[in-house]
Amino acid sequence: MTSILDVGDAQLAYTDAGSGSPVVWLHGSGPGATGMSNFGGNLPAFEDYRNIVIDLPGWGQSPRPQTDEPLIFHAADRVRRAMTALGIERAHLVGNSYGGAVAMRIAMRYPAHVDRLVLMAPGGVLPANAPPWPVGLEHLFAYMAAEKPSREAMAEFVRLMVFDESLATEELIDERYASSLRAHPELPIPPNFGDLTPDLAGIGAPTLLVWGREDQTVPLTWAPKILEGIPNAELRVLPHCRHWVQYERAPEFNHIVREFLQGGAAAASEE
Repeated sequence: MTSILDVGDAQLAYTDAGSGSPVVWLHGSGPGATGMSNFGGNLPAFEDYRNIVIDLPGWGQSPRPQTDEPLIFHAADRVRRAMTALGIERAHLVGNSYGGAVAMRIAMRYPAHVDRLVLMAPGGVLPANAPPWPVGLEHLFAYMAAEKPSREAMAEFVRLMVFDESLATEELIDERYASSLRAHPELPIPPNFGDLTPDLAGIGAPTLLVWGREDQTVPLTWAPKILEGIPNAELRVLPHCRHWVQYERAPEFNHIVREFLQGGAAAASEE
């Protein structure tokens, strides 16, 4: 069940499920994205954790605040306030795309409150030659810019997110389209997300990067800059997979993330 949390100058919708060590799940910026649309299918594999699944400001049921601050920076501070309000002193952070950038920003600013990071093709770190934008980002920005986006535009966007287009079901397209109309972002195009590049070396948390080899939104060629910038980072690449790794390759994703959160993948680097 979704609840609403007041964090001062913003309200965040969230779902609180399971019990155990806390994991905060942070979704991407795609049209119609919500915490549960991104991660609802993964939660049954993490029932022995306390899962806090957040709708970031301006998405899902979380209203968009008026701010000139870069979106990543703004969202990171509100998520940190939410953790405090929910009695969470320290948590693992799992973030997809934009949510991965928000997770990195939290780890930079509040390192004592972050245990491990799992980042699926995170944003916030651009190569020198961007733009031109990858085709997935082109469609995302075009959808955001449309005064009244169409269902077919949503269908095209969803198909770009998965390698196996049979996973772009009519039900999924309808769900994302309806959600996008309820909370259609009013943002400059491209949005002012913010740049995390200068502070990558300040992330001390063990970090797992997970990437789809065929990602057309945040391509694998963008990964080395993040991998080399974060001192304690490692990379897993899943073939025949695009941007929605946690959805398209859910069993493998759940397995490798559980292994990592339990300390299996980064134990040696922590000694």
